[in-house]
Amino acid sequence: MRLTFRGLFPYLFPLIFVAALFFALQMGSLPPADFTFSNGTEPQSVDPAKATGAPEGRILDAIFEGLYRKLPDPDDPYKMKPMPGMAISHDVSEDKRIYTFHMRPGAKWTNGEPVTAYDWTFSWMRFLHPESASQYAYQLWYIKNAKRYTTGDVKVGDRVEVELTDRPNPAQLFPHGTIVSGVVTMIDEKTVITETKKEDGEQAAEKKDEEKTYKFYHVDCVPDVAGEPDWNGGVTKQIFYIKNTPDELVAEYGNAKSAHHVLLHFSEVGIKAPDEMTLVVELDYPTPYFLDLAAFYPMHAVNRTCIETYGYPDWTKPENIVTSGPYKIQTRRIRDRIRLVKNPDYYNTDEVKLDVIDVMAIQSDTTQLNMFMSGQLDWATTVPSTVIPELEEIDNKKQEEPRYKGLRKDLLLKPMLATYFYRVNTKRPPLDNPKVRQALDLAINKQEIVDHVTRAGQVPANSLVPPGLPDYTGPEAPGYDPERARQLLAEAGFPDGKGMRKIQILYNTLESHRAIAEVIQQQWKSNLHIDVELRNVEWGVYLSTVHEMDYDVARAGWIGDYPDPNTFLDMFVTDGENNETGWSDKQYDDLILAAIKEPDVDKRRQMLYDAEKILNEERPILPIYYNVSLNMVRPYVKNFYPNLQDLHPLQILEIDKELRENIREWEDLK
Repeated sequence: MRLTFRGLFPYLFPLIFVAALFFALQMGSLPPADFTFSNGTEPQSVDPAKATGAPEGRILDAIFEGLYRKLPDPDDPYKMKPMPGMAISHDVSEDKRIYTFHMRPGAKWTNGEPVTAYDWTFSWMRFLHPESASQYAYQLWYIKNAKRYTTGDVKVGDRVEVELTDRPNPAQLFPHGTIVSGVVTMIDEKTVITETKKEDGEQAAEKKDEEKTYKFYHVDCVPDVAGEPDWNGGVTKQIFYIKNTPDELVAEYGNAKSAHHVLLHFSEVGIKAPDEMTLVVELDYPTPYFLDLAAFYPMHAVNRTCIETYGYPDWTKPENIVTSGPYKIQTRRIRDRIRLVKNPDYYNTDEVKLDVIDVMAIQSDTTQLNMFMSGQLDWATTVPSTVIPELEEIDNKKQEEPRYKGLRKDLLLKPMLATYFYRVNTKRPPLDNPKVRQALDLAINKQEIVDHVTRAGQVPANSLVPPGLPDYTGPEAPGYDPERARQLLAEAGFPDGKGMRKIQILYNTLESHRAIAEVIQQQWKSNLHIDVELRNVEWGVYLSTVHEMDYDVARAGWIGDYPDPNTFLDMFVTDGENNETGWSDKQYDDLILAAIKEPDVDKRRQMLYDAEKILNEERPILPIYYNVSLNMVRPYVKNFYPNLQDLHPLQILEIDKELRENIREWEDLK
């Protein structure tokens, strides 16, 4: 029997045809790639310092390489392990606070320049710089003084770097303007009160005056010798202020100079390169997952020459970008594909098996399935949840045929270190009331969602941290309880939903997100008698909307960046870059900070447990389910191992060409 997808899913015929036609037209004159996969939405950036999501991460891990890189553990390929990358090895001090990385000899950028330790001092300085506004900057705050550098925390007695307002391009962070080094001797603070203009009809009580504080830094400036500050040289006294300070304040200081920034001197940050082959990183406290962070894509180094030549974002264009990884970008067609080609200058290029890879930007999970079914994709990163039982049945029937014996199934569903949840904007009434947030959570039947919507083995979630982490089990939290939910809503002043305003759920374009939002919309209406509207936006708009907190409730998800509960819990500290709920709790902040410093494993575990308990009680987020990785991958794709973080390095993938031709014939694929 010829077993084909099209025979089992005739209702998808029109969509298959449309998808095939669309991408054939988009393909234009490009020859076929060796391997093609769907990457979900259009990546927002291929700048490691700007990227935040899985679509970006898959590409960045292919075109750049970190000090270390995540690869399958040779002893268990279904577990990922940090392995040497641009550093061939590292040493750790006895107190586990100082990491010394030894760089790989002969490694090159695609412009021919050597990859050195200086690339990391530059890249991590850029990553931490406040003007870069990297959402992941906090991941390097384990490094000595890194947080102070990012936040602009400057005190009297500090060594500082002052960037004057003479940049070659005022809109670009690099190249810098003139850098003046010195020691702060005094900081004057001036507060300006601006009276807000009252609009017609506005109540006087609603009028607010705005206060803003401006600082003037008195600095003993030291001379610069061969590009480095001479801290023992003669000093020149100077006063600096940040640009855009009101003229009337500046006038008080005579010869004060304008500056872009006054920051803790980067030499005070625990990132040093004593020579081009050695990088020394000093942490505030032992951080057992620091190697995982060194392998995380936002921490990959970028090429300084490229950035200073073209500026952001032009340096990321295919014709300009300089990279270091196993692949490089050949072409990019927005809302179509990024074509990657093997990098001949990569130090391990002989072990990279695929020459050309097409990374498709496909938001629709139905389109992904259609293209997989028709043979246009070798790997689909998601499929419609409604057809998962049928896909499992297809795989099972295949396994009954002798020719499929021993072959991996197409549909791979595995537990994942990830949680699907909703953020709540705690700054917007009535969502600023914890009882309202608790009511919303208790009114969601999460079992119904995983049974009838997602249908891939997801587990209902009542807490943020997913199961599967070694030596950690989170606190229990109440599940679905509509009666208690109505009681809490009444206690908050909205009996039977009366007086409660309409709530909007924001989600990014994907059928599964819409389906979940529609179920929750119905459950909140049925259980709480509140009206809910849905708002669908594309990925880039979604990211900016959530970051600006222009939402009520927003779809969210988090994949653990490293195997530790902290990767989930530290998101929600006050003003955390990935908090994005406006929620703040001092006790929670204190517990997370104490856990970072605590060397005792049991005490640290209890601190994280207590912090998660507070998160459960306050409910700035509504956990929905613990995720599974869901991939459709042809069995002729070798070295594809499902794992907790759903990481699949492109450089280790390989195609069994004979098996591919057989499967194409067996399944009547194009």
